[in-house]
Amino acid sequence: MALYLGIDGGGTGCRAVVADERGHVLGSGQGGPANIASDPVGARDNILEATRQAMVQAVGAQNLSRELPLLVAGLGLAGANAAGAAGRLRLGLPFARARIETDAVAAALGALADADGIVAAIGTGSVFAVQSGGQIRCYGGWGLVLGDEGSGAWLGRAAYSSALRAVDGFEPMTPFLTQLLDDLGGPAGVVSFAQTARATDFAKIAPSVVQSKDLAATRIWSQAVSDMAKALSHLRKADALPVTFIGGLGASYAEALAQFPQRKANGTALDGALRLAREGA
Repeated sequence: MALYLGIDGGGTGCRAVVADERGHVLGSGQGGPANIASDPVGARDNILEATRQAMVQAVGAQNLSRELPLLVAGLGLAGANAAGAAGRLRLGLPFARARIETDAVAAALGALADADGIVAAIGTGSVFAVQSGGQIRCYGGWGLVLGDEGSGAWLGRAAYSSALRAVDGFEPMTPFLTQLLDDLGGPAGVVSFAQTARATDFAKIAPSVVQSKDLAATRIWSQAVSDMAKALSHLRKADALPVTFIGGLGASYAEALAQFPQRKANGTALDGALRLAREGA
C-alpha cells in the first residue's frame, strides 16, 4: 500500500498527515516552526518529528524504519523560495521522493482545488497566491525584514516601534503603548527584546493590536488593512477573482475587507501538500 505524506510548515509550527492512495488520513503529527530559510536545521528536525508522530499512528512504531524510506512526500514550507533552501532540505530527508514548494503553493492548492482565485495567507507572515488557468503565481512572502506587510509579525513590530516613537515624543503615548513598554521593562527592554526576536516573537502581540480600541493600535491595524486592500486591488486588476483568506489573521482581514468578493476555503494547506505528494508520485 502506497503512503503519502503531506507537510504544512510555517513560521509558527509544522503539521503532518499520512494518507493512503484513496486519500484516507491514517495519521497526523505536529512540530515546531519549519521555516527552511531562517532555521534549516530546526525546520528539518521539526518536519521529521511531525512525520514520526503521523507514521506511528499510521503504521505503528515497529514498522517505522521500514516504511519511512518508502514515503512519497509533498511539503509546503515557509522559506522554500530562498535560493538553495529546498535542495538542501531534500538531501536531509529520508523519503523516497519529496516535492517541496512554498507554503503559499500548498495553501492555494488546498484552498482553491482547481478553481481560479486569490489566496491571502496571513499569519506570522503574509503571502498571496493567484491561481488562474491551472497556474499558480505567488506574491510577497519575503519575510519580515523585507516585507510580510500586514502579517502578525509586521503588526507586532509596528506596535513596538510606535511605543519607542512615543517615548521620543514623535507620536502620542497611549495606554496600549505604555503597557507594551511596561511588559518589557521600558524602552531598553524593548530594544533588548528586538535584538534576538524572531518573527514569531513579534507576532505574539498581533491579536492584541487587532482587538484593541486604543488609538495607537487602531492606527496600526488601519494601516495594515489599507495595505492589504491595495495589494488585493492590484492582484485583481487582470481578473476580478474572489479572495480566500486563510491563516491566523485571515478571519480578521476577511471581516475588515468585506468589500472584496470572497470564497471560503475548499480545504487546508495539508490537503494541498497531499496533492503535491500524489502529483509527485
